[in-house]
Amino acid sequence: MIPAQLDFASLAAAYQAGLKPRDFFLELRRRALADTHHAWISLLSEARLLALVEALEGRDPATLPLYGIPFAVKDNIDLDGLPTTAGCPDFAYQPAESAVVVSRLIAAGAIPLGKTNLDQFATGLNGTRSPYGACRNAFDPAYISGGSSSGSAVSVALGQVSFSLGTDTAGSGRVPAAFNNLIGLKPSCGLLSSRGVVPACRSLDSVSIFALTAGDAAQVFAAAAGYDAADSFSRPLKPHGRGFPAGDAFRFGVPRADQLAFFGDAVNPGLFEAAVARLEQLGGQRCEIDFAPFLETARLLYGGPWVAERYHAIKDFFERQPESLFPVTRDITLGGGKATAVEAFAASYRLRELKRQCDAVWAELDLIITPTAGFHPTIAAVEADPIRLNSDLGYYTNFMNLLDYSAVAVPAAFRPDGLPFGVTLFAPAHQDIPLLQLAARWQADSGLPLGASTVAAKPAATLPTDPTAGGQIRVAVCGAHLSGLPLNWQLTQRGGRLISVCRSAPEYRFYALAGGPPLRPGMVRVNEGGSAIDMEVWELPSERFGDFVAGIPAPLGIGKVRLADGSEVCGFICEGAAVATAEDITAFGGWRAWLASRTA
Repeated sequence: MIPAQLDFASLAAAYQAGLKPRDFFLELRRRALADTHHAWISLLSEARLLALVEALEGRDPATLPLYGIPFAVKDNIDLDGLPTTAGCPDFAYQPAESAVVVSRLIAAGAIPLGKTNLDQFATGLNGTRSPYGACRNAFDPAYISGGSSSGSAVSVALGQVSFSLGTDTAGSGRVPAAFNNLIGLKPSCGLLSSRGVVPACRSLDSVSIFALTAGDAAQVFAAAAGYDAADSFSRPLKPHGRGFPAGDAFRFGVPRADQLAFFGDAVNPGLFEAAVARLEQLGGQRCEIDFAPFLETARLLYGGPWVAERYHAIKDFFERQPESLFPVTRDITLGGGKATAVEAFAASYRLRELKRQCDAVWAELDLIITPTAGFHPTIAAVEADPIRLNSDLGYYTNFMNLLDYSAVAVPAAFRPDGLPFGVTLFAPAHQDIPLLQLAARWQADSGLPLGASTVAAKPAATLPTDPTAGGQIRVAVCGAHLSGLPLNWQLTQRGGRLISVCRSAPEYRFYALAGGPPLRPGMVRVNEGGSAIDMEVWELPSERFGDFVAGIPAPLGIGKVRLADGSEVCGFICEGAAVATAEDITAFGGWRAWLASRTA
């Protein structure tokens, strides 16, 4: 029996209970053929689909991370056996092979069903700019699906596939997720190969993932990501930095109230405020930020020369057959052909200035939360005012790839009219896994259904992969490196983040060492007569840990320090010989208390 929801856990349970892949995929193909939402452009033939299913027969499901999982492919991404149209029939070509990202997913056991509808040439955030029909929202067909990855989102929300591939240049992998109650992962640019993808803005494009749960998105990301030497924009995933496990505090940014925009919607402001409160309940500390540089960056995308990249991507076809383009797509693309080199350099310089301003927030924050879109218009409204409303849809999304950030769109609530509302969590590049980790906790806490299903679900609050393998090293400090003290800059300038304020296990003697400035403490573990000492645990990127340790002068060094909870972390220790001439300050219980006693 086909499960009510196609999340990976439900599908795995159905296979274990006897669901036959052949029967399952034939039923999915039947559902897709009967779709009335204009989600699909083409489907694999029954023979081709069954050949992929039969290739799994005899394989041990445990050896394939995505065994028998159905997915959809946005029709600007090559899939062997079907034409690539990019939403333009006259542009269509037959690829010789599947895109790299598709091939990796098939190798992992996933099976593609077909190609999905999109805003033509991935130009739009609404899903109406397609000669194959405006893609209809999974909850109310009168409303837009979001775009440009419209069909990719709707097919997942309606239970026709378990996940899908989209692309995201200006929000195309996030806005459809928000409008269809899905997880939308916009990976850091270059982590998923774009070889075999029709570009929109090649320097900004990111292959995106739509899924029902954050855990499912993480599994797809793990299978699809990987450096591709033949893709000049590909790059390997770097250690992702700190995660967001339960129990760890974090700081998140929220735009100032006067910088939030909901474009006349009266419901969404309250839903966003409730989402911020939920993030606080998950351990976050709210910090108001100036969102102006982010908004100015967003305006660069369509007000600057990056539209010229869209023109360049289809220049030969456009100049031969301009009449083949959807009218609004043609008008936007035509504007890109007018940009000058001088304008391109001026915009590039301004972008670097704005990125410096925007990046400054990461010294104090771990992530930022915004609405994914401030409002949700009808198809009729967008068709009546296609440029302005589409621009408004990108208010919270257009800056993301220009600034090289990672982002995850997550479902947040349902409006009184039954439409979903979503928010986006974003952070610097390579923070994809930590963001998915937080999104998993968010989903487990929300109690929302998955996609357009009405069946209650409780997704796992942890990812199926180890989220702690992030290239971070925790170090306990007890003296001048404490927050606000003279050497704390040696941590913060290396990207260090305060994790916790704690105490050591009660097995240390504490000393004020001779010499300085600055004054320095020494901790020595003893077999008896020890006490607990006040400490802070910081986290440093592993690539900066070595030069931090190299600067520590004798008689201090880094070893293992036992904390009050019994765990051990790297921390400052002192050579025993150095304390012969030092002042024993154990009775003060910590460095700050001792410093205060000297000024009392």
